[in-house]
Amino acid sequence: MKIPKFYFDTSIFNFALADDVPTEREITLRLLEEVRGGKYEVFISEVVLREINRAPQEKAVKLRDCIKKINPEELILDENTLSLAKEYIDKGVIPPKYEDDALHIAVASVNNLDAIVSWNFTHIVKLKTKREVSGINTLMGYKPIEICSPQEVIENA
Repeated sequence: MKIPKFYFDTSIFNFALADDVPTEREITLRLLEEVRGGKYEVFISEVVLREINRAPQEKAVKLRDCIKKINPEELILDENTLSLAKEYIDKGVIPPKYEDDALHIAVASVNNLDAIVSWNFTHIVKLKTKREVSGINTLMGYKPIEICSPQEVIENA
């Protein structure tokens, strides 16, 4: 059986530390446990690391430790990724101010991953984004990508 290949954006690691949202934190910790158990292959990109580096030092250290525990593969932002992210922005799927969100989606799409897993319901995990990303991906020669929350991924949610 093929192991699903998931891209985790920064929100996954933030919610693993989020004491103020205990339900989402618990779901995230269960997801990370399933990753450690070999259920999913996980990828991040330099965008995740850049966003983490913007956090206060103490939090950034905890976020990096969280990432190390699941040992994801880091994907590189190449010309195809940058071009696809620009297309998402140019077509109004993602606002220009949130270019990193477009990059998260694009790097997962270009690298032919199965899904993007995110807690970002503002720009990533929403019906408009799912539909429009699928259309743009198809037009640009990439397969549609699943976009979902951790709750949709974990067993026995």
